[in-house]
Amino acid sequence: MWVRKRLDIGWGDLAWAAGRCLVPDLDGGASRRTETAWSPDGDALFCLSVRSGFDLLLTALDLPRGSEVLMSAITVPGMVRVAEAHGLVPVPVDLDPESAAADPASLARALSPASRLLVAAHLFGARPPLDPLLEALAASEHGRGLMVVEDCAQAWTPGYRGDARAAVSMFSFGLIKTATALGGALLAVRRPDLAERMRAAAERWPPQRRRVVFAKTAKAAAFKALSARPPYALITGLAAAAGRDHDLLVNRLAKGFPGPGFLERIRHRPASPLAALAARRLGRYDPGRLARRAAAGAALAAALPPPVSRPGRAAPHATYWVFPVLSDDPERTRRALARAGFDATRGDSLIVVEPPAGRPELEPVRARDLLLRTVYAPLYPELPRSALERMAAALAADASAAGAPAADPPRTAAVPPAEA
Repeated sequence: MWVRKRLDIGWGDLAWAAGRCLVPDLDGGASRRTETAWSPDGDALFCLSVRSGFDLLLTALDLPRGSEVLMSAITVPGMVRVAEAHGLVPVPVDLDPESAAADPASLARALSPASRLLVAAHLFGARPPLDPLLEALAASEHGRGLMVVEDCAQAWTPGYRGDARAAVSMFSFGLIKTATALGGALLAVRRPDLAERMRAAAERWPPQRRRVVFAKTAKAAAFKALSARPPYALITGLAAAAGRDHDLLVNRLAKGFPGPGFLERIRHRPASPLAALAARRLGRYDPGRLARRAAAGAALAAALPPPVSRPGRAAPHATYWVFPVLSDDPERTRRALARAGFDATRGDSLIVVEPPAGRPELEPVRARDLLLRTVYAPLYPELPRSALERMAAALAADASAAGAPAADPPRTAAVPPAEA
């Protein structure tokens, strides 16, 4: 059984992180060093998570209660919770299924006199351009001058720091992200006055405890060990024998801030071992690994027949952080992939932003349909050519069995060799 996701971190980095938890940070400057290494321009802010950074942004902006925050209609629950904690009203902007980006026409409908902020999320490892959204804002009386924030949590690539036209671009290095540092986020804040207010707000938060980082390191080591094929097959087999769905357990363990007290958990300054690990990962990350993953994703996509549809298939700069496919029966597709030896998941980390009361015309119909029908197939550099070909065949057979139009057999995927 090929596990749904392998952590993008090596044993050497995990051992280094565990050791770093035992070494005191004498000058307390680990976060600043990470920021400087990522952006010599001085516009970087290192936070505990993207949600923490968003919380700091809203604190610094101090918007009037009832102000509207327009958001890509699919996001993580924490972003909505943070906005609501500040007395703001999240407003969904429906998605274009072809690009999985916020749709400009939906944005134009969502704008109102209360609009103050647009949070545009880049989903599934793709990076669609901001131009259509910026043009929609410029064409609207209520959109001119609106602050734009990029949520690039799923779209980090080496050297990329976001679109310079966005006031803030946010990147995550959480447990299952590319170049994971087991947590942490880097924000490019392009207004110096705003960055200083955010930094001042962060200084009022308590520091994260080193033992929390050590626990995250131990958790990641356990995930990494169990993601090898034999132990993972044993786990899934035992869960099935007990009548339990291992999908729920794995998704729960992968959450960044599980349990109650969400706001209290995100409102901490990062511990120095976390910041130091982020700097190490950024400085040593092999871009070839990301290139191999992107090439494997592109080859798998090319091998799928037309009945197999993918959200975001038209988005440029795809790195295939995940490989989503659409199904009229996601559980059937999950089972079909499992029979072929692939652990797919429907995921539970994303939600659809609900429209505000009294504005039913903003119901994000396409985003809701997309999220209900999405299945995430395994995709990472360790998957060999033969496995990708088998997965393409399984997805094609599943689509055909569902009554889709007959399709040609999947083409052989030109996949780079498996990573050593």
